[in-house]
Amino acid sequence: MRLLVLTLAFVLSAAVPAAAPAAAVHAAVPDRAVTDTARTAPTFNGTVHAVAYLGTTVYVGGSFTRAHWGGRNWPRERLAAFDSRTGALLSWAPTADGTVRALAAAPGAVYVAGDFHRIAGKRRDSLARLNPNGNPLTPFRHFLAGTPYALAIGNGRLYLGGKFSVVSGRRQSNLAAFDLATGRLDPRWRPVADDRVQTLAAVGGRVFVGGAFRGIGGDRTAARLAAVDAGSGALDRTFRPAVSAEVNDIAVDGSGVYAATGGQGGRAVAFRLDGRPRWQRVFDGDTTAITLAGGIAYVGGHFDRVCRTARNGPHGSCLDGSVPRVKLAAITTAGSLTTWNPRANGVIGVRVLSTDPATGSLDAGGDFTTIGGQIRPRFARF
Repeated sequence: MRLLVLTLAFVLSAAVPAAAPAAAVHAAVPDRAVTDTARTAPTFNGTVHAVAYLGTTVYVGGSFTRAHWGGRNWPRERLAAFDSRTGALLSWAPTADGTVRALAAAPGAVYVAGDFHRIAGKRRDSLARLNPNGNPLTPFRHFLAGTPYALAIGNGRLYLGGKFSVVSGRRQSNLAAFDLATGRLDPRWRPVADDRVQTLAAVGGRVFVGGAFRGIGGDRTAARLAAVDAGSGALDRTFRPAVSAEVNDIAVDGSGVYAATGGQGGRAVAFRLDGRPRWQRVFDGDTTAITLAGGIAYVGGHFDRVCRTARNGPHGSCLDGSVPRVKLAAITTAGSLTTWNPRANGVIGVRVLSTDPATGSLDAGGDFTTIGGQIRPRFARF
């Protein structure tokens, strides 16, 4: 890949999780995982929906048509890539004719899902596999009746979630899986979600599923957040969380599952691996993204404040006071709000948060145009 030049990032140092009870209100604690000083990375002229990583390359997808880098604009039709070490925009530039909503990467392949019908000049219906050089990999070609929202890789499979009913002529209710080696739809993995799947995380022998569904396989106890077997698709009944609103994003580590939800004001909720609650934080607007870095949960969304207690009212208003956190916040593993407060602008704010395994950097994408008063259209590195 050819480097083009330099624009934005925030860097990780060592993290020390703060110990605090998980109940509603605590003073903000210092966050030593992520700084709020901008470094270099490209920015974009339209919404960023998705980020994925392969080695030292960061792949970005969304509705943008240009990337800004090195003092000039570069054509990038809804897909772009940059070097994670320098922030330099790369020459990888396949074109998509519709919004890219999800990305996932594995050695030799970048998987793309969204609203497109052509990608890199080839007919592809909502789902494609690209070479890291940008050309389509032809054996992988499927047709989707509906809209995809989420991709995850694990256990030799590509997992797909969304709002769809048919994949390549086979009935698949909002969930599907493909063999990474052959590209074929896996006929054995057929869990049935009764409504939209918004987010997926493949960890070990389980695939965690979040969204607007009210049941999986007819089981109404598996509403909005559930786990299924990574090989068979069978509902894992050892994970039984209770979630009251649509799950927009999830993150998983050895301690449990973290969910960003909507509802009457958004929530960031942490569960143990059996689904028992650990802590929750309440916001005055939806939370739409969550990721983990250095023992800290980073949350993004439409919110402007974090409520001091779990009590909120109409339009998510905090009834017992609040702490300003505009579109971004950070929470310790014990549920305490940290002092990290970079402040993104806009109504929608942040749509995606992701942690780069190569550098430890935290990437944020969405509809914002400034971070901490600095001009950072639709993408920032922390």
